[in-house]
Amino acid sequence: MQTVRRSVLSLATAGKEFTRSVAVNSAAVVTNDDNNLKSWKEIPGPSSLPIIGQLLHFLPRGSLHENFVTSVLYDQYGPIVKIGFFGSPSIVLLFDAEASAQVLRSENLMPIRTTFQSLDYFRHNYYRQRGAAPNEPTGLVSDHGDVWKKFRSTVNPIMLKPKTIKLYTNSLTEVAEDMVKRMRSIRNEKYMLKGKFDFEMNLWALEAIGVVALGGRLNCFDHNLPQESPTRKLIQIVHDIFTTADRLDFKPNLWRYFSTPNFKKAMKLYEEQINICEYFVAKAIKEFKTQSQTSTEEKGVLEKLLEIDEKIAVIMASDMLVAGVDTVSNTMTGTLYLLAKNPDKQKKLREEILSDKQKRPYLKACIKESMRMMPVVPGNLRVATKEYNIFGYKILKGTHVIFMHQALSNMEKHFPEPEKYIPERWITEKTDALFHRNAHPFAWNPFGFGMRMCIGRRIAELEIETFLAKVIENFEVEWFGPPLQTRPSSLNYTVGPYNFIFKDAKK
Repeated sequence: MQTVRRSVLSLATAGKEFTRSVAVNSAAVVTNDDNNLKSWKEIPGPSSLPIIGQLLHFLPRGSLHENFVTSVLYDQYGPIVKIGFFGSPSIVLLFDAEASAQVLRSENLMPIRTTFQSLDYFRHNYYRQRGAAPNEPTGLVSDHGDVWKKFRSTVNPIMLKPKTIKLYTNSLTEVAEDMVKRMRSIRNEKYMLKGKFDFEMNLWALEAIGVVALGGRLNCFDHNLPQESPTRKLIQIVHDIFTTADRLDFKPNLWRYFSTPNFKKAMKLYEEQINICEYFVAKAIKEFKTQSQTSTEEKGVLEKLLEIDEKIAVIMASDMLVAGVDTVSNTMTGTLYLLAKNPDKQKKLREEILSDKQKRPYLKACIKESMRMMPVVPGNLRVATKEYNIFGYKILKGTHVIFMHQALSNMEKHFPEPEKYIPERWITEKTDALFHRNAHPFAWNPFGFGMRMCIGRRIAELEIETFLAKVIENFEVEWFGPPLQTRPSSLNYTVGPYNFIFKDAKK
């Protein structure tokens, strides 16, 4: 164990100066004989009431309703804040990059990250009822410990291999081109898309991830898709799962004590999703058998997963659909909005795309800057597996620690002029004050860290880069009216009205 390092953070915030004493070592682990630490009760945070805790602050019209993921709590209480209400675990929010780094690095050997607790409950009960042994995997989203580690080690070589992901370049380009055609076909006389813009982005995201997860095109763009078709059902199920899980897992709810109507609905949706994934995987297996006789191409993700085990293929397909639709679609919406609001950046990007160069650094920079300003995930969570000394407070084992990277990536001390959309900061020279590596490495963390880093990162990046390039190549994107709003929950959901205008680009 290395020598304890002490530093002082002076934070000038909201007219006050917060001085916090930090006592951490390389692993940030508290020794049992350290009796000088402040208790959990002394951690600053919103006022609390008996039994219900801080619930009133998070209800509609409460001071923190839809605001706690931003810097509001940091402005009021400093870099460490406790929150909690009836039915929720103990939660600590960290608005400090170095403290976040200490915990994340310490937890990286066997990280525990809970997300959808209702999904965890369903999968473990569902597979147990189907005869699964206790040590059999249920999914990367729902498993922890040795079971998760073994499963992740099994699928990592397939999901993270660049050569495998590049196999989908042509397919995802085809999806992007078809979506552009659809956008043209549903524009009105004012060059705005008819219908719900967020639904259209979800359609594209589902069609794109379906190519990877389910082995082929789902035909989501078909205007004549029958209502009872498996694809139409899948579109609705994916939407309903996020809506229902949001109510269960990220808002005060009593389902942990008895079966509420929303809980019963969620259990049904989770089962329907597995059933429909099994249907599409079985369909893909038949197609693979036909292709294998003549095809000499390298096998894709689903086919490689099937070679391991059909159950693993279904589980990964289900996980990709849970994690890869709303995240990608909301990232795309935010990026289009920022480019529409910054036409000079959009023009520069279009010039790069039309130059037809193989490498597109500005395209990647535009997406990174969007993820900095409008990340789809407001924070990264770990469940502490040991005690920590953070800012002089004793954080107990089992505490949920959330690293508030949305707030961190929008702080002036990490990213100069954080309110401005400046893609150049990601590709500028090291001597430039805007250079992104001047920021703390844990200030921008959209895909998570270490062993629990998003396994679909390469897929998501390829999807977004491919589609964004096609949209900017074909359209001049404009925005009118008030700024785009987001609704923080399990994800940062963009909310309408979506005042996009898609005029034909001049090539």
